[in-house]
Amino acid sequence: MIQKPRGTRDFLPDEMEQRRAVEKRMRDVARCWGYREVCTPEFEELELFTARSGEGIIEEMYVFEDKGGRMMALRPEITAAVQRMYLNEARVTPKPLRWCYFADCFRYERPQKGRYRQFWQFGVELIGADTPVADAEVIMLARDLLQSSGVSFSLHIGHLSFMKALLSDMDVKEQRILMRYLDKKDHEGLKSHLGRAGRAELGSSLLALLECRTLDEVIGITGKIPEYERIEETLGLLDDMDIRYSLDPGIARGLDYYTGMVFEAFADNLGAENQILGGGAYRLAHLFGGDEVPSSGFAIGFDRVMVSLGDSEGETERVVGIVYTPDTRTYALRAARAFREAGLRTETDIMGRSIGAQIAHASKSAQFVAIIGRRERESGTVTLKNLDTGDQRELDLSTAVREVVTSGPRG
Repeated sequence: MIQKPRGTRDFLPDEMEQRRAVEKRMRDVARCWGYREVCTPEFEELELFTARSGEGIIEEMYVFEDKGGRMMALRPEITAAVQRMYLNEARVTPKPLRWCYFADCFRYERPQKGRYRQFWQFGVELIGADTPVADAEVIMLARDLLQSSGVSFSLHIGHLSFMKALLSDMDVKEQRILMRYLDKKDHEGLKSHLGRAGRAELGSSLLALLECRTLDEVIGITGKIPEYERIEETLGLLDDMDIRYSLDPGIARGLDYYTGMVFEAFADNLGAENQILGGGAYRLAHLFGGDEVPSSGFAIGFDRVMVSLGDSEGETERVVGIVYTPDTRTYALRAARAFREAGLRTETDIMGRSIGAQIAHASKSAQFVAIIGRRERESGTVTLKNLDTGDQRELDLSTAVREVVTSGPRG
């Protein structure tokens, strides 16, 4: 028997309905903020991703040569693709651009809980704005999207100027090494590395910075930084809007392209692999041959959100089973159409079962059955039975449809 590829999943109807329900709530929130959905190809030229992340990322990607000899890759993330699309299609479009996306990505890595080789991201990109209000908007939208999903989480906000102030006399290669230690929370490795380089004092300052939880504490270690007023204004906007967050100077995102505010969110119940969102302010377009354009955005790890939610997302839609005798089939199909036109999931028997067998089968998924015999066909009615309560009444078709619509979904 052929099995699904390692690191991928099959989603049965119940799980797909849960995923679509959460996805819809996120889309609705993004729309209310003015963010419109975009879509990019599932594969791009390999250079698009190596230009951003270096050749080392190739080991983590699905890479192939197409029939024209071009090196292509299944997308490992979508921000680079959105920036490429901006340069190709929307460079002269009035700014800011508020875009969002929901799509699958691919990484060739060891599968584990919440980490798969095919995974989904819900993301946002705000292109062409470089103000404290823009920074605050993206963070507030991230908060609203996660809240809409129902996941329990904590939001952490940092700024790359904190780290850069302490690492300003180091070259980019050395900065990357230190940020890798910080990203992995390998503090002993960081101290050892700097000790060997004769920079033990810097290691102490970096570790002290990680413990700071107020802007004043940060400045006490880094000294006054040029970005101070902007950071203070952004955080002030978040405070004014009652956004709950923790100041986290230890957020270590890519120094190569992130330029300022950075933020992450962590689910409360996922253990070590608990990061469900990451983002910040960045500049990428120049890497792909365009003019430098300020941008900010984030991506939500949709699969981890669903793992965190578990079985809590249990509300299902109203379902109607149409139960009928052989001689009333045409009227039954018309009745089913009336329920469907009202937006109700409606199923009819296609197996030639008896009335009793039809009811028994419908009860496995339906909240209501509409029973149709010769009397109902001749009078234009249905006998509507609520399978949860056992209540049963003969109603004209339009009234029966209205009764189901207003009943509310099964919880």
